[in-house]
Amino acid sequence: MLLQLIIFVTGGAILALELLASRIMTPYFGVSLYIWSGILSITLMSLALGYWAGGKLAGGKKGRAPQPEKLAFLFTLMPALAALAIIAACLVYPYLFYHLARLDLVFGAFSACLILLCVPLLVASAMNPLLVAIRLRQTAARGDLADAGAGRVFFVSTIGSVAGVLVTAFGLIPNLSNFASALLVAAILATLPLILLFGTSVRIANRKPLAATAAAALAAALGLLASADAYTGRMWPASYAGMMWQREASYRSLFGTIKVLKSDPLENGRFLRIYFQDGLIQNMVDSDNKSMSLYTYALEALSFAYRPGLRSALVLGIGAGMTPMRLAGRGIDVTTVDIDPASLRAATEVFGFDPRKVRARQADARTFLRSCHNGYQVVIIDLFQGDGVPDYLITRDFFHDLKRCLGPDGIAVFNTFADLEYPRAYAHFLTTLRTELPFIVLYRPDYGLSRHINSFVVAGGKPLPAPAGVDLSHVPPPHLSTLSEMLRNPRPLDQQLLEHGRVITDARNTVADDMAMSQIVHRRAVVEAMPAAFLVN
Repeated sequence: MLLQLIIFVTGGAILALELLASRIMTPYFGVSLYIWSGILSITLMSLALGYWAGGKLAGGKKGRAPQPEKLAFLFTLMPALAALAIIAACLVYPYLFYHLARLDLVFGAFSACLILLCVPLLVASAMNPLLVAIRLRQTAARGDLADAGAGRVFFVSTIGSVAGVLVTAFGLIPNLSNFASALLVAAILATLPLILLFGTSVRIANRKPLAATAAAALAAALGLLASADAYTGRMWPASYAGMMWQREASYRSLFGTIKVLKSDPLENGRFLRIYFQDGLIQNMVDSDNKSMSLYTYALEALSFAYRPGLRSALVLGIGAGMTPMRLAGRGIDVTTVDIDPASLRAATEVFGFDPRKVRARQADARTFLRSCHNGYQVVIIDLFQGDGVPDYLITRDFFHDLKRCLGPDGIAVFNTFADLEYPRAYAHFLTTLRTELPFIVLYRPDYGLSRHINSFVVAGGKPLPAPAGVDLSHVPPPHLSTLSEMLRNPRPLDQQLLEHGRVITDARNTVADDMAMSQIVHRRAVVEAMPAAFLVN
């Protein structure tokens, strides 16, 4: 029974590591199709090799099966080896993954998966055929050769994997850093051999070296876990944009890790804060919680330019809460929707978001729109996860729900990223949007040589009026001329913007490769611009 419990725990560790690996890698490599291909392929390859290797070990050399004590030794050794491999990965990844990402995102992602997953998953999965061999010896001794319990072994391991996902998703991720969570998994694995050695009467060969290996793994895991903040904290302060930054706070949830980064005091004693999530700067604010990001003022200005008498607005995506608070400060009835509870906590506790002035709903934007019939004059869409908008939020079906949520003369204002060197992904977005909201105007700030830039889209079901003038006196000076120039030069859709564009639906997405390529280009630019400390998750 104890051996099956150990298989249950190692099965949980396998899926826990896979889930944690995706969270560890996201800031470095993003969440594109290619990245997940790496995670899944390395996971399956490691499991396959582990099952094969375990079978070879159980079969012995030249057809001579190992003695039961040797099988028990091999079975007991595997969790300790997995723990040591996890510890080694945790020691190197905060410093190595940054360089792998800068080298090449796809190659780097596969390499990172090998470092994080290959050895732990291989040796943990080798335990399954070893346990089958142990049970086969037991049944043979009783004269019962009908069933070695292979089905039961893999059943217990798989159920353990399910439990590992649930514990990791709802226990570890919301409460611990990914670095600490991986080390906790290592500590649990290192404890399993010691339980078998000293808590049972199972006959195991080479007990002393096995105990020493397991004890060393456990000591290393607990020691590094106790000093986790100090180990990764050596990377701070970090230099970015000509300033030094410290990590002020972290907010974790199932949807990612939000970091609040604070600059060292400036000459006037003031400072800046960054709302940073999954490797991306979502907003930068000053000491008075005034946004220093152009997109905040662009979304506000475009909303009033096309709806001067604006009275009600829906904001999809709260971020640091700057856009909804700007609108509420002008007397607008504002509702904001975000799926991530950590976003609301960070916005409220650090960035001055006031839930008394803005109705904040925790919900998926797609689910909210399906039941939305409120007739908003403006819906602002500012939805990003990883390197772009999730696929299901750029389909014709989503835009159909969005259209229904708008009032008779309502407009949608999008904050998007456009890659001018790989325009196909953006053409798919615009082509799909046009099927439901056919009247579209595009705004792009002029950033000189920048190729991957914020682009703003205004869309409506009816012809759009000529934009009215708006007051820009509140816009920070660094952005004033750029925003003014952008508002003076709207760009209507033309064939060049729509070239090769295809309609995306919930049932049919034929443009995944184009979207993935655009996300990779974006992530490459992020990694090249950010210091390594920002990306450790």
